[in-house]
Amino acid sequence: MNSEKGPVVISREEGYRFRISFSSNKIEDIHMDEPEPLGTGNFPNAGKLLAAAVGNCLCASLTFCLEKSRLDCSNICAEVMTHAERNDDNKIRITGIDVHIVHGIDDCPKLLHCLDVFEDYCTVSRSIAEGIKVSVITSKD
Repeated sequence: MNSEKGPVVISREEGYRFRISFSSNKIEDIHMDEPEPLGTGNFPNAGKLLAAAVGNCLCASLTFCLEKSRLDCSNICAEVMTHAERNDDNKIRITGIDVHIVHGIDDCPKLLHCLDVFEDYCTVSRSIAEGIKVSVITSKD
């Protein structure tokens, strides 16, 4: 099942700044950049967007369960921290992602149920945890 409509298109503008288009007239383009000294650091880099994707997916999964349980989830927020280290080939790799979600709901059976199951419904975090095969093709045009 492929739920995504159209590709994400990345176009270099200058230096390490890229425009990201989401193949939708409803979603505005965004920019990405590398931190200094490579880029300007004026826009998020891929690691920041990965952290945002994981945190957003987990918050959305928890929100879905809480709403189905008729619990007030209006104050959900999260902080996400990535950890990077050099591997055996001296390449920097993201080695861990810590997510702290604050929900503000008092303990009750419905909350405990949601906290027990919501992570399994987060497509992004579970896909990363299981390892995603990445296929890369390069071409001149």
